[in-house]
Amino acid sequence: MNGHQFFADNALNRYAIGDRSGMRTNPDGSLDIHVQHENPGPGSEGNWLPAPAGSFNVFLRLYWPGKPALTGDWTPPALQRIG
Repeated sequence: MNGHQFFADNALNRYAIGDRSGMRTNPDGSLDIHVQHENPGPGSEGNWLPAPAGSFNVFLRLYWPGKPALTGDWTPPALQRIG
């Protein structure tokens, strides 16, 4: 979403990414999701959530969250800026 809470047009017409998006895990089982404006390349495009060039917001939805998420005992991993 852009800085005004609207979906930002992108070449993939992708506005969300999830378990049915065809993402690939890393050899160690971890998962990298690329939230960025530029295409991360052919090997990573399945894990790419296109973002606008300017400011944007990221939202995380939890469907049927477990008790730790509801009580605040679990928090999602922080976003890491790379580059």
